[in-house]
Formats: sequence, C-alpha cells, structure tokens
Amino acid sequence: MDKSASRQLETLPPLSLYIHIPWCVKKCPYCDFNSHAAPEQLPEEAYIDALIRDINTELPQIWGRRLSSIFIGGGTPSLFSAKAYDRLLSHIHAVLPGISDMEITLEANPGTFEQEKFSDYRQLGINRLSIGIQSFNDQYLSSLGRIHSGLEARRAIDMVHKAGFENFNLDLMYALPGQSTTDVLSDLKTALDCQPTHLSQYQLTIEPNTYFHAHTPKRLPENDLIWEMQDSSQSLLTKYGFEQYEVSAYAQPNKQSRHNMNYWEFGDYLGIGAGAHAKISQANNNRVFRTSKLKQPKAYMQHAGNDSVINQQHDISVDQMDFEFMLNALRLKSGFTPELYAAHTGQALSSVQSKLDLAASKGLLEITDQLIRPTQQGFLFLNDLQMIFLND
Repeated sequence: MDKSASRQLETLPPLSLYIHIPWCVKKCPYCDFNSHAAPEQLPEEAYIDALIRDINTELPQIWGRRLSSIFIGGGTPSLFSAKAYDRLLSHIHAVLPGISDMEITLEANPGTFEQEKFSDYRQLGINRLSIGIQSFNDQYLSSLGRIHSGLEARRAIDMVHKAGFENFNLDLMYALPGQSTTDVLSDLKTALDCQPTHLSQYQLTIEPNTYFHAHTPKRLPENDLIWEMQDSSQSLLTKYGFEQYEVSAYAQPNKQSRHNMNYWEFGDYLGIGAGAHAKISQANNNRVFRTSKLKQPKAYMQHAGNDSVINQQHDISVDQMDFEFMLNALRLKSGFTPELYAAHTGQALSSVQSKLDLAASKGLLEITDQLIRPTQQGFLFLNDLQMIFLND
C-alpha cells in the first residue's frame, strides 16, 4: 500500500530549525545526548562552515516556508563565540526567512559565561536562553559531574539579566542520590528568586549508554519520596504563578517555549549539526519523513553538504502516524484540537477514533468536540495512555 494513500496534507505545519553544537567542557555521567568532550582547540570555524553547507543542502526540502523558531542546543552552545553565531545566523536569515517575532533560543551552561559574550549574543537577535543549572547545591552538582558551583550559577544568571535577556529558562534536576524534598524545594526556591520566565524540572533517570548506567549511584530516592518531591514542587511553582503545560515544563503566562511547543504539537523541524534530527512534511506528495545526521563531529564535518551526512531516514507511514502524533501531543496538559490532528497529520480523526474511545473508557482521556486531552489520571500514567495508540 502507498504510504500516502490515506493522507492529505492540505496545509503544512509550522517549521522550526534545530542547530546542534556537540561539544561540552566534559561529558556529564547522566547525559545520553550526542555530546563530546571538547578538544583543546575547538574547531569553531570549520563547524560553522559545515552547518552552512548542511542548511544549503536542506533548502530544497522547505522552499517557500518560513521559520517560526530557532533553537541552538547541545552539548554546550555557549562554548561558541558570538562572532561564530553572527556568521551562522546571518546566513540563515539570508536564505531562510523567519516570522517577524521569531523566537531564537541558545542553550548555555554556567562555567562558560562571560558578560561581554552574552551581551553580544543578545545583540545578534538571540532573544531567549535555556540555562543548565541542575542544582544550586554544590554537593549535588559534584555528584552530577557539573563544572560549576552554586555561586557560579547565580553569577551566571546575574549576567543574563545584565545582558538584557528578559525571557529565559532554568533547567533543574531532582530525585538525585541522597536528596531530600527540602533540598529539592531549596533549589527550586533559589531558581524562582532568579526570576526566570520558564522552568524545566526533570527527574534524574538512569539512561543506557551513560556512566551512571554502568555505575548506578547509590541512595537513589524511593518512588514515594520522588512523588512527594514532584507534588511539593508543583505546589511551589503554582504559588509563584508558573503553570505546568508539559510533563517537565512550567511557564509564566504566555512564556511557553514556542520551539518545544512546535515539537509537541507535531510541527515540522529541520535539524542541522552532528546527530541532529528532523521531521519534514511535504504537501506535493503527502509525505512525512524523519532524518538524522551523522553523530560524530569529525564525520559530520567531513560529509556535511552531501547526502552521505544522513545517518538514517524513514517515512512515517499512515499506520505509524497515530502513535507518532500522540507520543508528542499527549505530553501537553492542554491536549490538542481535532483540527490540529487533521492539519498536522493529513489524516481524519476518525482513523483513530476507536483508540480514542478506548483511552476515554479507561479514564485516561477527556474528549469533547473542541478538545482532546489527558485526564489527571492519564497525565500521571502517560506511558500507558500513549501505548494505546501503538499499533500491534
């Protein structure tokens, strides 16, 4: 059967751009992202050359479309100079138009902060930062292998304010080895006092292919304690005016990450850089496909600009679409509209109606004519809810 036979993409979803910078000062023991310890001489100019070749090669896939957001992630993107990003962003703006109020986010880690560098970032049009704090407690920072102290984290945030950034996210982790609920709330209170507009709070999970997986830390909190940490954190965040809008994401009113919202609403995104992923829809042939680039920085730089830079590519078939969409959209507390499903998948909602009804019968999903969203129970047991949409 033709994969596009039951799909009709009458409109295309919003398009974002993800740029991956693969180097860190050192690899953290819990990290399973495509990151590599930086060499003594960072190949900044050669890597920017490769990114420019990469995006030029991708342009025919997205002719006529405008970017809604740019996200520069890693790794530690703040290792690169403002001069490097000036060159890259100037090229992107020249070949790929963006909407007038485009969100441009750069990830940064304390320990790589310099006041002049961040003021220059702001002058380039980078208007949002995502800062990897993880904790303000030196004991836990050490156990996580972070290169900064709690004091350096607070100084870095002061630099963010002085550089003129009004919109920024702080990343925190909880359920750390030996951590108490009091410790979690202390970290959270310190973060909130720094006046971020967005906060991401992640539970430490032991992922394959990490140092922690091979050497699991002792004294990880029990499930009851983790639940107490999460419940107490949400109460404090609500008190400070932050609303949970996704599993690990909290924001002040109208300060949700536009880039991540596009992921969760099953929008399109172009990915450039070592190990970068993409999801692209094409209306002319009703095709939706995913790609990923070579992960090793040296190999990526060698092949960028050629088809050989593609590590994997596959179409999302009609049969796979329900699960792919729900895996993302059901992470949002607000859920999605029937119109969004049809517009971003090209398929009628009736194609998944039986699974929607099954999820509703289990008390995991609330369905109205205007909205489909997880119930409180569905949000707590999100994996169970999502698996209903996985084809046998």
